[in-house]
Amino acid sequence: MDCHNQCDIDASMPSFSSLRTTAEPNITKTAHHHQSAESCSPVYPSSAMPPCPFPARPMQQSLDVANAVAGSGGLATSHTMGRLTNDRGKSVSKVIATKTPVRLDYTIHEYSSYCGTFHPHNIRVNKPTDQSSRWSSGTHDQTQYLVLRLDQPAVACSIMFGKFHRAHVCNLREFKVYGGMEPDDMVEILHNGLQNNAEAEIFPLVHSLRHVVGNVLIDVCYCLTHALYNNQVFPIQYIKIVPLATYGPNFNYSIWHVDLRGHCDPKIMELVMNEYQNYRERETLRLCLKHFRQRNMMDIFYLIKNRTGVELEHPFLSDLHKHLVLESDFDAAEHVLQEANACNIFNEYISNAEYKPIWKRIWSTTEDGDAPCGRGGHQMCIDTEEEKIYLFGGWNGQHDLADLWCYHIREGRWQLISPNTELQGGPSPRSCHKICFDPDTKSIFVLGRFIESSVAMTANLESDFYRYFVEYDQWVKISDNTAREGGPGLLYDHQMCIDTMSSELFIFGGRLFAESNGYNYGPLYSYHIPTNTWQMIRDDGASRSTSFNGVNEAARFMDDDQPLTSRVGHSMLFDPTCRSLYIFAGQRVKDYLTDLLRYQIDEDRLTDIGSEYAKSFGPKAGFTQRAIMESTKQEIHVLTGYKHRQASEMIANELWIYSVQQNQWKCVYQSKNQQDTQQEDEYPTPRYAHEMVYNPSTKTHYIFGGNPGDPGAAFTGGSNRRLADFWELRLTKPDPASIFRHCLLMIRMQRMRELCRQANSKRGSTEAVNDATLKALEYLQSKVATIVDHSIREEASQFQQLCAELCLSSEITDQQEQTTTKRSIADDEDTESFEERTHLFESILQYLPAHMKEPSGQLLDAVNLV
Repeated sequence: MDCHNQCDIDASMPSFSSLRTTAEPNITKTAHHHQSAESCSPVYPSSAMPPCPFPARPMQQSLDVANAVAGSGGLATSHTMGRLTNDRGKSVSKVIATKTPVRLDYTIHEYSSYCGTFHPHNIRVNKPTDQSSRWSSGTHDQTQYLVLRLDQPAVACSIMFGKFHRAHVCNLREFKVYGGMEPDDMVEILHNGLQNNAEAEIFPLVHSLRHVVGNVLIDVCYCLTHALYNNQVFPIQYIKIVPLATYGPNFNYSIWHVDLRGHCDPKIMELVMNEYQNYRERETLRLCLKHFRQRNMMDIFYLIKNRTGVELEHPFLSDLHKHLVLESDFDAAEHVLQEANACNIFNEYISNAEYKPIWKRIWSTTEDGDAPCGRGGHQMCIDTEEEKIYLFGGWNGQHDLADLWCYHIREGRWQLISPNTELQGGPSPRSCHKICFDPDTKSIFVLGRFIESSVAMTANLESDFYRYFVEYDQWVKISDNTAREGGPGLLYDHQMCIDTMSSELFIFGGRLFAESNGYNYGPLYSYHIPTNTWQMIRDDGASRSTSFNGVNEAARFMDDDQPLTSRVGHSMLFDPTCRSLYIFAGQRVKDYLTDLLRYQIDEDRLTDIGSEYAKSFGPKAGFTQRAIMESTKQEIHVLTGYKHRQASEMIANELWIYSVQQNQWKCVYQSKNQQDTQQEDEYPTPRYAHEMVYNPSTKTHYIFGGNPGDPGAAFTGGSNRRLADFWELRLTKPDPASIFRHCLLMIRMQRMRELCRQANSKRGSTEAVNDATLKALEYLQSKVATIVDHSIREEASQFQQLCAELCLSSEITDQQEQTTTKRSIADDEDTESFEERTHLFESILQYLPAHMKEPSGQLLDAVNLV
């Protein structure tokens, strides 16, 4: 769909700021004292919602327009119901922030079960050396819980879990915590997991609607109706702990000790309770307004609205509802949406939208019709400036390879640079090595190789190191043996990346070939390219480098004794924005690691930032996953390969995205059944030992080859089949233009349905039928068909239904008219159209910021069956 037919709206329409806000009748209103928009405005990033000149209502002259857009959407409390303004509410949050949390006393209110002497009341005391001082559930299922009752309502800020004095299989690998004023009305305030060690852990609890955890700002919709109030602090008296997983499979859950911290000062709690009650009353009124408007009971709607001064939503949405639902003025509704789109109204939805993976198989050869053969354990790197991908080596199922290929992205063709680099003075055939591209010198570094155990005793175990200059087609052997020069010994399945600013390579992990039969792994090294010098930064298991010369020597005295554990089959990425290395996953001996580490190079500081990774929040344990760093978005993209389970291994490709800023994993793609070969051209079959590179300028991933892990043959040598397919992967999100087009299409389809009904209602006159039908047909052709995206099945199907409805409207017989009066038909059609337009309005709301919309709940949900 090109830009010319995305929206064929008159470009000369008036600006949004010039439109009158007339969504309510002209009724004399009682003056109300409204709170400032700034005081109740959630803080949104400027990129998500820039200031926009939405008009203020006549009854809200005191509202600051820009703040209303960026904030609460014009919601105001009336003088008659406002016990506390949000300015005072803000002071409550400030007061709490300055107070030191105190211990909150509690009793055991309810529990699901317990085993033997492991009663829930044991968690009230902390006895880490007492095996019996814990609660242990009677069964291991998803229905177990504990409910704690605070002695008095409080603001709960944190929860501490004490543990046994050593690691225990019954420790909670994953759990959730809920809170509320009533035991049957609680919401989630924590989802996390414990590390399996003896150290007590403290977790912050959500206690306000905008809550800061570390340096990460989290939007929290705490409330029955999920409306956002800035810094709204809420009280709780009941806390429910729900265990979800233990470290030992099929073991009962155990909690050793729970300590709660927060605020229960009577003066503070009086303010909090008043503010909370005020919030509940206000949201109840908003639910009532929503309920009556949905049922077209507008007289009651305006009566409540004018009496209380409570706004249901942002005035912009009230305008949209008036034009679209109440008046059927579709042109005006389109005008409102177009102006809103110009103010980037859809940006928040786009930023929170899930990625959609789009796979495309690349069928490409050289000019002679050749292409790289199937292989695994190969390596690829990318020159993003020239848009060229280099592929070197690998194992084809029978022997190692030494061919060097280049894929020209712009031309879409392969080039065979060398069938055997060893003949040009380059590296010998190899697999499980690593290559890295230096964009400054247009050169490729090659380090490491795998040697079969059957020949390891007689083979050359020296670690050679090569460099290929692309522009000169020349290989240089940097070193015959890097170990003699202070570098690593012969490695395989290690990781290597480059810092172009400092001209350094970083090499970490991998299996070392040594004379002993033990497991030896590579430390963390740096290689300075200009001076050809190596430095060991951290040895395997070391907690700090003995030769650290970073810019911040004070970091030596930090409480940082996190050891760096070497491994194989892991991933390591360099983030140039903060000069940090991200290391995660891999295998060490028989253990599959699930940590996510960040090493800050200049501070020589290692931090475990991804404990959640090991607790069902991210990719499962495994290795040979491939990863890239999206520095501009601060995202890590991981394509899994070989996955480990408790009693089995499996090959499954899943694409996970880790947000560094939010410390959150999301799975955006899961491969289909490994046995499914019917869709091989639509998406890649599951594999491991593949290779992936990323072009940040086009936001495109490229994946080549790998081991398909044929059933029963994974890592057993039972199959020599290797893949030779080449794939392109793009992760897309909806853009503002596509969302706007879709909203317009929904509006115009609704208008088309009503035009068809009008044509049907005038069937008494043949001439009238023809005129109405022709009008509907003209609208279908000029306004609907021009913005339908037929590549979207749902849109194409709806368009076809409209065409059929138009054709059938002129063929309806008079049989219905004989049994039903025209008036009753018209009434039914009006009711049906109103309900459809209401549904359309609610469909558009999904793309708009939460702080601008009506409450998401329903008034009917407050009624429970007795």
